[in-house]
Amino acid sequence: MALLNNIGALTHALDKEMERDSSIIVYGEDVGYEGGVFRATVGLQEKYGKDRCFDTPLSEAAIVGTAIGAAINGLKPVVEIQFSGFVLPAVNQILAHAARMRNRSRGKYNLPMVIRMPYGGGIRALEHHSESLEAIFSHIPGLKVVIPSTPYDTKGLLLSAIRDPDPVIFMEPKRIYRAFKQEVPEEDYTVPIGKAKVVKKGSDITVVTWGALVREAQKAIEEVEKEGISAELIDLRTISPIDKETIIESVKKTGRFLVVHEAVKSFGAGAELISIVNEKAFLHLEAPPTRLAGFDITVPLPRGEHHFIIEPRQIAKKIRELVKF
Repeated sequence: MALLNNIGALTHALDKEMERDSSIIVYGEDVGYEGGVFRATVGLQEKYGKDRCFDTPLSEAAIVGTAIGAAINGLKPVVEIQFSGFVLPAVNQILAHAARMRNRSRGKYNLPMVIRMPYGGGIRALEHHSESLEAIFSHIPGLKVVIPSTPYDTKGLLLSAIRDPDPVIFMEPKRIYRAFKQEVPEEDYTVPIGKAKVVKKGSDITVVTWGALVREAQKAIEEVEKEGISAELIDLRTISPIDKETIIESVKKTGRFLVVHEAVKSFGAGAELISIVNEKAFLHLEAPPTRLAGFDITVPLPRGEHHFIIEPRQIAKKIRELVKF
């Protein structure tokens, strides 16, 4: 076992997979010599050479566009977008081409490619550095969207993403890149895409979240437990496809549902999850399914960011409201 934080788990997974599979190439802005803006790819160019790990011009559209071509021609590109807010110039390549290639070619071509991107707030960054855009990509058929919250899951999900035959958007909560460490097996293992994890069992309410907010929800649940409230916490891990079965099974047991996400509230993943709960578990509900999410605004600049970020006290307050409904 190695004791790793989330960045260390990323580097470890990329290293082991590049060692195992020579068709994998890793590239993006500053990814080669510098090892990436957050140093997730540090040491890979030195070990595997400039043909397999290299820097690119500042052009997200070109990064993704070339990855599509590389994947069609037999390589497995793992590309890095420095911050999720920078991905917008590449959205045409992702939505109009990567997501559609299998369907467009009637199955002749699939695209085994991964697009990694740090996302979310909490590091007091500049504009376009703090967005949570998982709902945009999850809305598009042909894409899988993955968000790990622990080093163990980071390695396991990234290996699953690289080995997936179709394009995977791999979003990394940068606020917890180095927040904590966890034992990660040295050996090969995968965490399946599309399978949520029950982090903690409970009987009064189901709380679903992902990314950096899993830790915040854990703190909130510890707080309400002192008041006798038993909350079940689910880490969604994959935003698309959603693990409906795990969520519905939990809600049928608890009768209450709260989804917490950092992305803006309207038209988000929270709304989708509430619709699923209403469709599949309506007669089991004892309170309205509820979402606690970011405000419908552009993520504030550093001085105002703390007004936007969801804190454990807010989650605990919402849990109490739903349990007492």
